[in-house]
Amino acid sequence: MATVIDRYPTRGTHEVSVPRLDPVVWSAPGTPGPFEPAELRDYDRDGFLTMDRLVDPDEVTVLRTELDRLIADPAVRADERAVVEPKSQEIRSVFEVHKISQVFADLVRDPRVVGRARQILGSDVYVHQSRINVKPGFGASGFYWHSDFETWHAEDGLPGMRTVSVSIALTENHDTNGGLMIMPGSHRTFLGCAGETPEDNYKRSLRMQEAGTPSDEALTDLAAQHGIKLFTGPAGSATWFDCNCMHGSGDNITPFPRSNVFIVFNSVENAAGPPFAAPAPRPAFIGARDFTPVR
Repeated sequence: MATVIDRYPTRGTHEVSVPRLDPVVWSAPGTPGPFEPAELRDYDRDGFLTMDRLVDPDEVTVLRTELDRLIADPAVRADERAVVEPKSQEIRSVFEVHKISQVFADLVRDPRVVGRARQILGSDVYVHQSRINVKPGFGASGFYWHSDFETWHAEDGLPGMRTVSVSIALTENHDTNGGLMIMPGSHRTFLGCAGETPEDNYKRSLRMQEAGTPSDEALTDLAAQHGIKLFTGPAGSATWFDCNCMHGSGDNITPFPRSNVFIVFNSVENAAGPPFAAPAPRPAFIGARDFTPVR
């Protein structure tokens, strides 16, 4: 078996900073697709792209109804794919929604969605992860600053940065209800975090991330270089963002809920292997081991 070179070391004794070694947009210039060339140039520069409307209001209603059905279903709550808020005991996330819901399976296959992922990644794609995030009002906790790729590389075994996420708003995202924050341009630098990955780390990290958390000093430097962009928008809007963007979100202490569906597409040419910095891969409902292309 050929040795896989780790180009993005992390979870060692010291925090390290490595320049990105992979493209951001993988398709050749002029490749046809839903994105306009100028949009792809913006995505390449910033590491993200926002859309005021990816799905229309009637479709949002269908998606919201399905989200509400899932989080109210006792069988879903009892499933290991559901993550519950430690304090309120309300559902915070439900993973692998494209496998437990036909509505979300159809969304994944929608050309407006998967077509854009293929255009960015320059290949067929599969779903590395899907989930619904529910941030009810009055205290839903946020997600601390992190790079998804750092975790997916360390714990899922993704070898390179050929992965894109889309977050589709199912409720209005205000500037006060725990919206997504990204440091524009941070996708050009890989931050390898210090500290070993505990066994079964996912059981803690899905509620409160500790392993794979950047230092305050590194975050201060990145924010000074790149600034912070807060994403707001109506239900039906979407944010596409690169796997290596430094991002996070705050608590929602407002009365206004914030719910999103989150889909991660990975290139079939970047399939997960053994984890680079963890005792064992995370369960497949968090980091897929089925690399079948979306059709």
